Amino acid sequence: MNPASEAVFRTAKDEGRAVLIGYLPAGFPTVDRSVEILQTMLDAGVDLLEVGLPYSDPLMDGPAIQESVEMALEAGVTTSDVLDVVARLKPRAGQAIYVMSYWNPIERFGVDRFAGGLADAGGCGVITPDLTPEEADAWIAATDAVGVDRTFLVAPSSSDARISVVSGVTTGFVYAASTMGATGARDAVSDAPPVLVDRVRALTDQPIGVGLGVSSGSQAASIAAYADGVIVGSAFIRRVLDAEGPREALAEIDGFARELAAGVRATARATDAPVTAAN
Repeated sequence: MNPASEAVFRTAKDEGRAVLIGYLPAGFPTVDRSVEILQTMLDAGVDLLEVGLPYSDPLMDGPAIQESVEMALEAGVTTSDVLDVVARLKPRAGQAIYVMSYWNPIERFGVDRFAGGLADAGGCGVITPDLTPEEADAWIAATDAVGVDRTFLVAPSSSDARISVVSGVTTGFVYAASTMGATGARDAVSDAPPVLVDRVRALTDQPIGVGLGVSSGSQAASIAAYADGVIVGSAFIRRVLDAEGPREALAEIDGFARELAAGVRATARATDAPVTAAN
């Protein structure tokens, strides 16, 4: 595990809480404004940022993320811009920055070039939702070479054998998708996540983050009771899309991040899962 990533999960564990993980695409609504929004998320209590790499075919994403990605692409954001956004952010000790990206943009940019560029920019890891372990040999080698974490996904439909394969090549944390289907904020979170987390925890010592659908502090608190990380994306984006202007958007983001941070700190942990640097 990347040392900064390990520190994030270790700090949260020592405090008896889950890690708050927030997502926003780089370049949304512009490169400079995305830096402001992402930095606001950090300053308001997000522990680990997922900086989205905009992609023209986001099949796994819901309408809010698709709209934000389209805006970024229309503004001309590039993969190099994404790395620049990461480099411009100023995380404190105990915070970390990841990139969330479909595999195609990384492959086009150059696997070694992207991993090295992210490490140089201060990034700690990459989440690749559509890359399978069987197709990841080059990515595993590239991330190992520069000490960048690689996070793969499991879902409620994943068999135990599949979970073992995914967790065996993952470093940083295992991303447990709480629902089947596209991303998006929901009024109620599925009851599948606790079962999935229990299954994953029985097969790996790595931290487990739960994502897809969190839209309130109370939902974050409910997931924080059993997961090591609570992942929130679409609800952040929706606040930017619905804001009257840049100042209002930053205020909305600040308030929502603080609500979520309070949520993950309000619920006593139901598990004492170890945080490990293995793999």
